[in-house]
Amino acid sequence: MDLKPLIRLYRDELLENVVPFWLNKSQDPVNGGYFTCLDRKGDVFDTDKFIWLQGREVWLFSMIYNNIEKKQEWLDCALQGGEFLRKYGHDGNYNWYFSLTREGLPLIEPYNIFSYTFATMAFGQLSKASGNSEYAEISRKTFDIVLSKVNNPKGKWDKSHPGTRNLKNFALPMILCNLALEIEHLLDEKFLMRTIDTCIHEVMDVFYRPELGLVVENLTAENELSDSFEGRVLNPGHAIEAMWFIMDLGERLKNSKLIEKAASIAVRTAEYGWDQKYGGIFYFLDRKGYPPQQLEWDQKLWWVHIESLIAMLKGYQLTGSEECLRWFGRIHEYTWEHFKDREYPEWFGYLNRQGEVLLPLKGGKWKGCFHVPRGLYKCWKTLEKLA
Repeated sequence: MDLKPLIRLYRDELLENVVPFWLNKSQDPVNGGYFTCLDRKGDVFDTDKFIWLQGREVWLFSMIYNNIEKKQEWLDCALQGGEFLRKYGHDGNYNWYFSLTREGLPLIEPYNIFSYTFATMAFGQLSKASGNSEYAEISRKTFDIVLSKVNNPKGKWDKSHPGTRNLKNFALPMILCNLALEIEHLLDEKFLMRTIDTCIHEVMDVFYRPELGLVVENLTAENELSDSFEGRVLNPGHAIEAMWFIMDLGERLKNSKLIEKAASIAVRTAEYGWDQKYGGIFYFLDRKGYPPQQLEWDQKLWWVHIESLIAMLKGYQLTGSEECLRWFGRIHEYTWEHFKDREYPEWFGYLNRQGEVLLPLKGGKWKGCFHVPRGLYKCWKTLEKLA
């Protein structure tokens, strides 16, 4: 594999296409924060501001400032978004709303745990970029709240009736694997190690089911499989993304067995989730092969494929697995062919099963400045390590 053209491809796409798009198109010069609802050309089509996407963009611009180049415009972009979040994003006690008006008035209450996790990530990275201790404190306090919600992430906003079918979801332990390393510089070493051990156990010993060879999205409170819509659902993209988080933890712990196990689960999940007819990875599947409840189950989503690129490349870099390399090549080809917009900057997010663009938007309520730039950065840096 000739790595030089691939390194250039991922680096240039990040620095010459995707980062300038968000820098120039998403910032709100009047109220601060970011617009994420951007059409194909980058024009704003809705001005609501979603806290988890605000946090992701603060994180991204802080991260590239910290890790690529100390560009003032990147720091300024991160700081203005961080200030908007600090002022308007929470209720005064770091309970982070889901969404705000353009001006910063709350629209939807703090029901979503991912508003909290991405605020933690944002202020952790911004504190590093700015040296501002107040940002570090916001990150630490929010992380404490996240940990206090592990057993009941939605709190009073949970719609399920207590006691009948109590299910726990994979998303939070998965994201904590990444979050713990993200704010490592703010945590006590013993506390960090305890958190990491708990996360690894949940992901690899609880949600990963050796009897299936797959990671499930929901389990009963007793850590058992549930034969219900929620209990049967699989999200291949989630599982594969989690495996590169686990590989990062394996590197941190110098645990080669953990890395190898994560790489093999990533490959197994890609094999299971790949659409043999049209290519690409399905969004949702039912582990028993029943019709999934999600009507969008067969769509091909940007983040699923980009996170899979990271996982396969890391798997190859860390283990030398030829299967990981083969899957990287296959997913790379599909992703660049279908998600990259040849005419305007940034990438499409939503394709139908056949790989045709469903929505020409570049950002919305769920897609923001995160998976594409983070994925390009991670792949670029992993390719450099391989070289």
